[in-house]
Formats: sequence, C-alpha cells, structure tokens
Amino acid sequence: QVQLVESGGGLVQPGGSLRLSCAASGSIFSINVMGWYRQAPGKERELVAAITSGGGNTNYADSVKGRFTISRDNAKNTVYLQMNSLKPEDTAVYYCNAYAALTYYSDYAPYWGKGTLVTVSS
Repeated sequence: QVQLVESGGGLVQPGGSLRLSCAASGSIFSINVMGWYRQAPGKERELVAAITSGGGNTNYADSVKGRFTISRDNAKNTVYLQMNSLKPEDTAVYYCNAYAALTYYSDYAPYWGKGTLVTVSS
C-alpha cells in the first residue's frame, strides 16, 4: 500500500510562513496528481492546491492564490506547500493527497495522509 506522511505544521503568527512536506512511500509504481486539502473546525474538507505529475499544471483555491505555492520532487515522491502571508482563516488540518498506481496494470487510486495542524494566531 501507500503511506503519506505530512510534516511542517505548527503555530505561526499572521503574516508568517510555513512549508508543509508530504512524502509518499510503499509499493508505488507511479504517482499522478498530488495535492493538499484542508479542513477547518466545523467546515468541509476543501482543495487547497494540486499539481500534476510533471509539475506543469497547478491548481489553487481562490483563497490562497498568490500566497501559497505547490511543488513536487518526483525523485523523492514528495509534494510541498509553501504558505506565505498566512491568515487566521488558514487555520486548519492540512491533508496530503496522492493518486497512485501500485503496478503497471493498476488503476490510480486516491491515498490520504493523516494530516498536520496549521494554526495561525497571534
């Protein structure tokens, strides 16, 4: 199977920055799209940013455009989320997501990390 492990969350003041990382491991043949989602208390999980396998296409939620940047290192099966100009409303648990195939013949399936908490507060 596939394991996704996030790191880099924590407490930061408004206007500050954090960099999240998510490393995928396991019996992976190929990873397609990777992304970050977040879920704030009392709200549904929402897409924050996603990136295709080649890194050529990215997609961002309107609320983070111009502040967050997603990138990936395919050699390390790792995706990053650079978060700048953080706001209190960015406070949430951030989850890593990856569409991975386990073999050449497998379909791509979604896998999730357990999440990392980001708190933006003074």
